[in-house]
Amino acid sequence: MAPRVLVSDKLSTTAVQIFKDRGVEVDYLPDLGKDKEKLLEVIGQYDGLAIRSATKVTEKLINAATNLKVIGRAGIGVDNVDIPAASRKGIIVMNTPFGNSITTAEHAVAMIFALARQIPEANASTHAGRWEKNRFMGVEITGKTLGVIGCGNIGSIVATRGVGLKMHVIAFDPFLSDKRAEELGVDKVELDELFARADFITLHTPLTDKTRNIIDAAAIAKMKNGVRIINCARGGLIVEADLIAGLKSGKVAGAGIDVFEVEPAEQNALFGMENVVATPHLGASTAEAQENVALQVAEQMADYLIKGAVSNAINMPSITAEEAPRLKPFVKLAEVLGAFVGQVTEDPIKEVEILFDGSTTTMNTRALISATLAGLIRPQVADVNMVSAPIMVKERGIIVAEVKRDKSGVFDGYIKLTVKTEHMTRSIAGTCFSDGKPRFIQIKGINLDAEVGQHMLYTTNADAPGIIGLLGTVCGENGVNIANFQLGRNRPGGDAIALLYLDAPFPEKVLEQVKAHKSIDSAKRLQFDVGAM
Repeated sequence: MAPRVLVSDKLSTTAVQIFKDRGVEVDYLPDLGKDKEKLLEVIGQYDGLAIRSATKVTEKLINAATNLKVIGRAGIGVDNVDIPAASRKGIIVMNTPFGNSITTAEHAVAMIFALARQIPEANASTHAGRWEKNRFMGVEITGKTLGVIGCGNIGSIVATRGVGLKMHVIAFDPFLSDKRAEELGVDKVELDELFARADFITLHTPLTDKTRNIIDAAAIAKMKNGVRIINCARGGLIVEADLIAGLKSGKVAGAGIDVFEVEPAEQNALFGMENVVATPHLGASTAEAQENVALQVAEQMADYLIKGAVSNAINMPSITAEEAPRLKPFVKLAEVLGAFVGQVTEDPIKEVEILFDGSTTTMNTRALISATLAGLIRPQVADVNMVSAPIMVKERGIIVAEVKRDKSGVFDGYIKLTVKTEHMTRSIAGTCFSDGKPRFIQIKGINLDAEVGQHMLYTTNADAPGIIGLLGTVCGENGVNIANFQLGRNRPGGDAIALLYLDAPFPEKVLEQVKAHKSIDSAKRLQFDVGAM
């Protein structure tokens, strides 16, 4: 029986034909994604679901999708898909990470020109028969400073376009290396310096806990008078109320906004402001981009449903059917090791070494490396997947080294991840036991045996009496329940670590209390996706 796919958003007819040509039955119902109840009623009939942004794949929908094996998103953003819920159900989520990069970058550049020369307002005035030549006094972009926040795939394209327009381009990106910045022709700066120097600021970063509200009233106060701000990335990066205040005061001369906190944005306080250019999330809306991502997602989904090939998956690396049973637990281990280091490392990473010891040397180490890198940079780049991670790491100039060696210890095989920044080196090692679950076996050179929990607190300190009591007291006083804990040290009185397993994310205010205590060297809250373990 042929697999069956539902296309619930508007997709190229050529993409629909690809499904048919590959032996997949397809129902093209481009308006069904807007009808939540009807979609919920029929989703159980399908093996695959092809979507764009209109369809919201919620946990409720996933639970009703009793036969669903793959969700394909034509585009890069997957914030309309509940990925943890899909992972728990064993559903692969694919996207098309690079099909619309140029299109989105060009839209941001178009916004720069529109703001500099007040083109939308001048156009409306001229069409109305008012010849207001003196009203629309613009500014040149040549020689101006363009600040790029997020210099990954799309941001780097915008940066090179800015250089070509004879702008002075500065960039903030925690993963941007000096070498990559030099290749792009940009100056790498800290965020506050970018705010202070830029005439135009353009955002090209995913929406994560670290980037949400990255431009607020405090950030705007640090900017030049007359700055112009462009957001073609994600709603939520800018506090809209603070931007409006800046526009009204004149601190911000103009804003080009393609994405909003709430979409579809049929009502918004930014609408009607003369110094705002607003578009309805058009960043990826060109005929070329729409065709590219549609064809790509159809090919990927058909290859998986017919051949079992996995590519551009958010929640699974590229793995053949033959090697999957043995490799899958170690893929999860590699991702967890990367996620641990990515969450505790704030400085830009310059070098990564991944050591495979014993039995792991005979595995598909390419997939394991991709999983490690995806986990490593996901705290900064939420949309990264196993395929795109190596590309993104390379773009940032991070050096990746693979080392293999024969069995050297008590474990049949393990993986050790070591990263280097400008000021420090950090390492972590782990393995999988017979139950297939990943475990930490060494952190900071300290041997231990620790499971992976969804919510954890990681602390470092000098080995001394009272640390356990201190952590227990602080948690108890603030109503934080400790489910379990693991301790380790390299020697009596030496370096020590603690891992606390919690029922919920560790509160920020409690974290600050822990950090403030003189006995604690550092404290980080960690979160891992344990649904697929």
